[in-house]
Amino acid sequence: MVSRRALLTGAAAVGVAGAGAIGYRLWRDREPASPPGQDAQGHLLWRNWSGVQSSYPAQRAAPASEAELASVMKTATAPIRPVGAGHSFTALVPTSGALLSLDAMSGVIAHDDAKLQATVWAGTRLGDLGPALAAIGQEMPNLPDINKQSLGGAIGTGTHGTGLGFKALHGEVLSFRLITPSGEVIDADPANHADVYNAARVGLGAFGVISQATLQNRPVKRILKRVELRDAEAVYEDWPNLQRQHRNVEFYAIPFTGKAALITADETTQPVIPRGPDVDTKTLMDLKTLRDLFGFAPPIRKAVAQALMAHIEPEVMVDESWKLLSNDRPVRFNEMEFHLPRDEQIPALREVVAAIETHRNDVFFPIEVRIIEADDAWLSPFYQRPSGSVAVHAYYKDDHQFLFDLIEPILRRRGGRPHWGKLNSLRAADFAALYPRWKDAVEVRRSLDLQGRMLNPYLRGLFA
Repeated sequence: MVSRRALLTGAAAVGVAGAGAIGYRLWRDREPASPPGQDAQGHLLWRNWSGVQSSYPAQRAAPASEAELASVMKTATAPIRPVGAGHSFTALVPTSGALLSLDAMSGVIAHDDAKLQATVWAGTRLGDLGPALAAIGQEMPNLPDINKQSLGGAIGTGTHGTGLGFKALHGEVLSFRLITPSGEVIDADPANHADVYNAARVGLGAFGVISQATLQNRPVKRILKRVELRDAEAVYEDWPNLQRQHRNVEFYAIPFTGKAALITADETTQPVIPRGPDVDTKTLMDLKTLRDLFGFAPPIRKAVAQALMAHIEPEVMVDESWKLLSNDRPVRFNEMEFHLPRDEQIPALREVVAAIETHRNDVFFPIEVRIIEADDAWLSPFYQRPSGSVAVHAYYKDDHQFLFDLIEPILRRRGGRPHWGKLNSLRAADFAALYPRWKDAVEVRRSLDLQGRMLNPYLRGLFA
């Protein structure tokens, strides 16, 4: 059996001889220019995870209590923008005013063993929340692909996992406490301040700042997670059955290979098989190497990829679900994700893959495909609609304009609603047409923030 590394080494030799690939790779791998570390006024740079958003806040605050938070909200320089992990790609955070972190407000506040509920500070990172909940016998029903986000940021942008019957994270929020720009404290749930609960649950940090939330959790479960390569067409055809057969299921369509990485998770009582060393990063960089060497010749690229992938065995792990559902993603990227009516998901994906393979030989990131249940939050991308998501990624060193020019028209034409934290070009009129309660949410927001203190230029274009 020929190893993947040996094949890549041989492929590299062919590529260098045939296409001057080394020079191409060096040109491709230039680090993007970074903005200056501070502006003319001495304000320090803030930059998001991928580097695509940045600003120079005049003020930074990290309150350690709700009383401090309320005081900051009343006195801070507008626009006031809360920030978690900075993992959103849209311009939700950049501000010339006050940047507000809740990192000092982290951890479990209280819990109810009988109801499997927990009240949690909004600054808690999801990666820290998993073990904290497990210590009290609870876990969140589902988790997103990456667990670096703060709870408040994940709720406020509609962050989600995957699986039939599983809602996005905000779908399991029973109540929350909102600190408004005037310093008012509002406890919102379906029976009290219901309009605030419905409008601000997915609120983009535009209604005020959520300081804490009460979550409906589940008992800790052990799952068997399996990752295997299959022919992409077979996965597309079997996708409805796969959704019914597994507790959690998603796949990554891999352009220029004809393959898809299928990821399933099912409850089990089998002994623990710990997650091994990270192989996703190495695999991703191998796909990049194939792009660099054979981007000029897609048929050769596909043939080499299929030869490499023929010898990759399925990866199996068994552990508590909070340890396995999320992943480390150290390779930076920019991303566009739209949530579509479920019957439009695979047709849209086929179009996306065809468009990339026809027009963009430089793309090497896999395309992520997931399913999410409907909920009733007014600004949720899943409002009253079971959805299927399609997420297209671009390496952070590569030009990502194709996401807007090539991919977004396909996903919009098929009725997609964009993920609030992912790249899109939609404006207020577009969202008003996609969200039945858009105008109601705008009115609730205005009533909480008459002076628009929470609105940076991007949000002002949506809500003002």
